[in-house]
Amino acid sequence: MSDSQIIERTTTGTVIRTGANGQRTVLPNVLPILPIRNIVVFPGTVMPLNVGRAKSKALLDEVMPGEKIVGVVTQKNPEVEDPGYSDLYTVGVACLILKLFKLPDGNQSIIVHGLTRLRLLGLEQTEPFATGRIEVLEDVTTPGPALDALVASVRQQANRVIELSPSTPDEAAQVLNSITNPSALADFLAANLQAETAEKQRVLEELDVEKRLRLIAARLATQLDVLELQSKIQSQVKENIDKSQRRYYLQEQLKAIRKELGEGEGGGGGGEIETLRGKLEAAKLPENVMKEAMRELNRLEAIPSASPEYGVIRTYLQILSELPWAVETQDKIELTDARQVLDRDHFDLEKVKRRIIEYLAVRKLRPQGGGAILCFVGPPGVGKTSLGKSIAEAMGRNFIRVALGGVRDEADIRGHRRTYIGSMPGRIIAELRKAGTRNPVMMLDEVDKLGADFRGDPASALLEVLDPAQNHTFTDHYLDVPFDLSKVLFIATANTMDTVPGPLRDRMEVIEIPGYTESDKLNIAKRYLVPRQLEAHGLSEKQVKFSDSALRWLIESYTREAGVRNLERSIGAVCRAIAAEVVAGRTEKVTVDRDYVGKVLGPRRFEPELASRTSVPGVATGMAYTPVGGEILFIEATRFPGKGAITLTGQIGDVMKESATAAFSLIRSRAERLGIDPKLLAESDIHIHVPSGAVPKDGPSAGVAMFTALASLLTNKPVRHDVAMTGEITLRGLVLPIGGLKEKTLAAMRAGIKQVIAPKRNEKDLPEIPQEVKDTLKFHFVGNVDQVLAIALGPPRRIAAPARPDGRPPNARSQPAPRRAPAQVR
Repeated sequence: MSDSQIIERTTTGTVIRTGANGQRTVLPNVLPILPIRNIVVFPGTVMPLNVGRAKSKALLDEVMPGEKIVGVVTQKNPEVEDPGYSDLYTVGVACLILKLFKLPDGNQSIIVHGLTRLRLLGLEQTEPFATGRIEVLEDVTTPGPALDALVASVRQQANRVIELSPSTPDEAAQVLNSITNPSALADFLAANLQAETAEKQRVLEELDVEKRLRLIAARLATQLDVLELQSKIQSQVKENIDKSQRRYYLQEQLKAIRKELGEGEGGGGGGEIETLRGKLEAAKLPENVMKEAMRELNRLEAIPSASPEYGVIRTYLQILSELPWAVETQDKIELTDARQVLDRDHFDLEKVKRRIIEYLAVRKLRPQGGGAILCFVGPPGVGKTSLGKSIAEAMGRNFIRVALGGVRDEADIRGHRRTYIGSMPGRIIAELRKAGTRNPVMMLDEVDKLGADFRGDPASALLEVLDPAQNHTFTDHYLDVPFDLSKVLFIATANTMDTVPGPLRDRMEVIEIPGYTESDKLNIAKRYLVPRQLEAHGLSEKQVKFSDSALRWLIESYTREAGVRNLERSIGAVCRAIAAEVVAGRTEKVTVDRDYVGKVLGPRRFEPELASRTSVPGVATGMAYTPVGGEILFIEATRFPGKGAITLTGQIGDVMKESATAAFSLIRSRAERLGIDPKLLAESDIHIHVPSGAVPKDGPSAGVAMFTALASLLTNKPVRHDVAMTGEITLRGLVLPIGGLKEKTLAAMRAGIKQVIAPKRNEKDLPEIPQEVKDTLKFHFVGNVDQVLAIALGPPRRIAAPARPDGRPPNARSQPAPRRAPAQVR
């Protein structure tokens, strides 16, 4: 193979020397142009071309009897059926037609030999075939060591490609090594490269031989990398096939040996082993987990089926194969749909819904992010668990609930080790196995009810579960291999965070859900509770109608709670009574009013008692925050002859006892300012009682109420019955801030309180309180106990006119005591 050489350019054409024998060929300035598609012809190569277009056939009819020389040019777009000058590349090859074949389908095939590069300057005619003016192009060659080294490198690469290509004939290497001209070598390799048409055309248009060889070298390097990788993969596959065949042969031998020994099929039978193997492979376990599973499977094969360990290993492998290692649901996070789901299932709770929408928006923008661990905190019955279900529905994920109330064993979270008989995975892994996906919404319910004993601390075991930086390698004791929990959306619930350990609380973002106001409960009952209870009892809205007055009567007189569970139970009790009437034959519509509620539920359970409880001196109304919501409590104080001692009752804790002692000390230190005779304090004993003695109570926030009750008792002035108070006091008379103001004020409003006294430093919590509460209650924010007494009792009196120990007016004359009680009056 050799390249062409221009001998002479004339006005009519160009004389070139081609072939090994130096044959002269004259190329006219105007040549017939044969457009071709999806292929590039190079000088010095022999290639077959299929001819099917009518113009191309007309061209062959014209040139075959003559010189048989045509200009072969590649189309830019192969879809164009009748290409013009703009549809063709301008650089092509002048070719000599060596042979023409006529095919049975009417098409023709020709074999052409590329002579030299040409540039198409324009088309002279397009009918009946195209002819064009051409210019013969000449290669640019710069001999030197660099070109020689490049030729040697390209030749070496090409030989390696031929060696790795099994479909390449052996003669290709011989032809390659016989080419000495750099230009011819480049054209030969370019014609046989696996490259796109545009890339080959770029090589054809490059006249600098050294640059052309560099293009070829780059493409050969890429092709060589692919071929070497394919060769490596084929070697590995062959090696694996050899291992599998050897393993199968040994397994068959092992079966035969066990059969001869009377052990049947050996370790559980080949069928069961292969079934487990198939399940493990289908589960797509991570590489390290699969390695451990295969090790256990090999042990299982070697253990007789009667061995106790056989069942342990088989159960372990079954659990491994059933876990969702690679199964996950596709998130469908549409904020509009999520908002509709939350509004459909929950009334109000705007702050909570907004935070959930923000959380979902972050998950949509960064699906791979761990995100925060949400913790809903609030009284029972406010919708914490149902919020988790709504989030799962909005995201299109499975929902699973793990009840943590009363869990005391760490193994409930982390699982038991397989060394114990009857061991099993922990609750987290077990629930994921049931869910069937590795990215469900998992609700950890009642996280504040976790316990701890000699079996470990479950709360500490949850630290790894709820830490996004660690839970991607969570290791259950039973599995003993890491499982990725980073895809799980954890949502915890609690009634209070006081009992949650600090490290666990630090891993969660707390979202407080307050109790409901009376109007909230009314709307919830009308929208959700009544329709749900009607459906649950087989009734319809055509049969039953609850009036607003009946629902308010249920809320005020039969339930006193932060949530709505008891309200729903009361509505259900009314529905059951109506269902009994319907079954008995009642057909007309039932309108539930106050009288009907009283008829079904009996006398009202809760009555206003503020006026009667606080109408006498020595009684103050306090506010408390409990895990089930806010409550009001009455602080009662009385005195009798004694030696200045104080008695505390009502099952109160140490902190509340200290608050009572501080309040009594503060009263004694301010006796003169409050108009109290110090001698009277020295000769009287004080008894402070907090009713509902069966209910444990503790905390410092009752200090203000205790101080006010003592001041009311000793000044003989009753506390205003519509005022409730909260706050911690100091011995200097300062009022310190407290927690749970929102829940306390909700309870005060439910109890009919009109004014609330709270610490000045809690004024910042006012925006968190519902607007309905702020419209109903008048807030007094105070900084010291003098301001408290001014609001609760009125201005203090400066005269020392306290009540007598026997309770009679201070100016009354002493009467002789009855003989039956001679020691009552001193």
